[in-house]
Amino acid sequence: MPVNTTYPGVYLEELPSAVRSIVGVGTSTAAFVGYTARGLDHHPTHIFGFADFERLFGGLDSDSLTSYAVWQYFTNGGTDAYVVRVPKVGAAAASVTVKNGDSTSQDELVITALSSGTWGNAVIVDVDHEVPPDDGRAYNLTVTDLVAGTSEYFANVTNDSTKPNYVEAVVNDAASGSRLVEVAVAAGDVARPAVTGTISGELTIGTDPLGLTGKSLRVTVELSDTDLVELDTGELLGQGVPEPQSMSGLCNLLEARCNAAVPATRPGVRLRCTPLGTSIRVQASVSIARDQRVDAPVRISDPSSGGPSAVGALRFGSADLRGTTVSHYLLGSGRTTDSQTGGVPGTNGSALPGAGELVGSAAGFTGIYALDRVDLFNLLCLPDLTRCVPGDPARPALDDGALTTALSAAYTLCERRRALLLVDPPANVVTLETALDWVSTRLSVKGPNAAAYFPRMRVADPLNDFRLRSLPPAGAVAGLIARIDSQRGVWKAPAGTEASLRGIARVDYALTDAENGVLNPLGLNSIRVKPVFGTIVWGARTLDGADAAASQWKYLPVRRTALMIEEALFRGTQWAVFEPNDESLWAQLRLNAQSYMHGLFRQGAFQGTKPSDAYLVRCDSQTTTQDDIDRGRVNIVVGFAPLKPAEFVVIRIQQITGESSA
Repeated sequence: MPVNTTYPGVYLEELPSAVRSIVGVGTSTAAFVGYTARGLDHHPTHIFGFADFERLFGGLDSDSLTSYAVWQYFTNGGTDAYVVRVPKVGAAAASVTVKNGDSTSQDELVITALSSGTWGNAVIVDVDHEVPPDDGRAYNLTVTDLVAGTSEYFANVTNDSTKPNYVEAVVNDAASGSRLVEVAVAAGDVARPAVTGTISGELTIGTDPLGLTGKSLRVTVELSDTDLVELDTGELLGQGVPEPQSMSGLCNLLEARCNAAVPATRPGVRLRCTPLGTSIRVQASVSIARDQRVDAPVRISDPSSGGPSAVGALRFGSADLRGTTVSHYLLGSGRTTDSQTGGVPGTNGSALPGAGELVGSAAGFTGIYALDRVDLFNLLCLPDLTRCVPGDPARPALDDGALTTALSAAYTLCERRRALLLVDPPANVVTLETALDWVSTRLSVKGPNAAAYFPRMRVADPLNDFRLRSLPPAGAVAGLIARIDSQRGVWKAPAGTEASLRGIARVDYALTDAENGVLNPLGLNSIRVKPVFGTIVWGARTLDGADAAASQWKYLPVRRTALMIEEALFRGTQWAVFEPNDESLWAQLRLNAQSYMHGLFRQGAFQGTKPSDAYLVRCDSQTTTQDDIDRGRVNIVVGFAPLKPAEFVVIRIQQITGESSA
């Protein structure tokens, strides 16, 4: 807008620039859809290494070809991926119902694991009422995953739906809420759930500052309804032991005395003391597996008062010693106490997901359609489509009809999202004859946005004493593609002597040159084992790359370069929508597109020694007519001369016969 000049002087005006840089996009973010041991169901999770996969999805699982594919992806150079977990058929999520903290006859809060499976049975929930100022309704919620070692803390929440800190709104929030559980308020009132460690009473002992001299404690740990561990600490202040001068010192003394009293036959039991303001909480933890512990109920008393059932807390001077009378709320636990109704155990289900479950629903964002919630992915792998365990009804092989249905849906998704589908050969494709039959007649899903590789690979399986296991190759190939992209660019074919596959012991079928020459014209890429170079990818064609098809998208790097350019231009020209459709807009679009294409030219992405030979960008009155303007359209024409791989290197040798001179 022109500056309003009202007085003589100098005015400054900032003019808009026509430069709107088109930023390049990623080319090798892989997406894996299939069964994993744990993780959020049908939720695309972005991971950046196999350590993330182990933490969030449970690592390798013998039932999960997806887990092995992700492992191979990162082993071979992949840097980031999305994983969508599809649970087994009939899987259930673990849950626990917590009672009202004021009335033990009323359920108050239902806590459920966010995804199905037995993993939820190792999630514990703590409730405490240490909320200053305490209005009698607010509480804190702590959720801990014992296996992953992660913990979440939600402070000052309430069951009052009219409050901004309503527990359902806070914990169930998709952006900032829990990644482990969801909660539902069961009661109609606004009471809070029972605290983990409800105090049942108190006892004052002694008249000195702490009342420790000559005193002892009796601690009872309830491992189960019939298994009790009773500990007599003996005299708290033995000879030569100074009286604690702080709450921390008192905690250390009590913890040491309690643990010293644990019988040698119960080494898995350990007590700990925690200062809470002017009080001390005593809790007992019990080992249930390696690196896994759950808390058990604790009762505390003075031995002289008649036994452990008399008192639930002791007072030392002005300090309360609180014994926890309920355990952590363990999801899936069937334990029924005054504080919980019980729980529903999480189960893994009976059978692995079939084609229908892997494809899922577009309306419900399940299966492969969960990726519609992802901004960008470039490679799609569905390794679980190739499973085959003869005679095992829980791991049935998918028939050709189911495979075709699933691959067709996946290919359509890849076309819409400008991604590449990596198709694995089924487990029964193990010879040249079966490979020819598969690619010629059984594999009906073909096109430029897909590529297939043969044969399958053998890797040392850490879950089976490192015996060799046959795996589909897509995960390893996706990692190789990511590695080549980062080192050479998307226009370099992910094949050749530098395209080595890491971590591969051998292949299921060793192809010869002649056999490779039969598969290559059909668009089926080969994985070969060559001396010196090892296991390498020896093919770079799309599934539209059969010689008979004569497709312009025959070669994988050409197609992937085009997909990259399309995605970058699609994202980089969004600003032009609703702009005035005239020469000014056309000039800006030309400038921005030419700048992006010239950057690729300088990186060596195109043929030609000068820009005019390598690419073109047109946007003017020739591409956008008046009729187009009337319809609200602006047309940009972008062309490029792709680099095609030297698939066949022909060397001609001729013997030259010298002529005698006179």
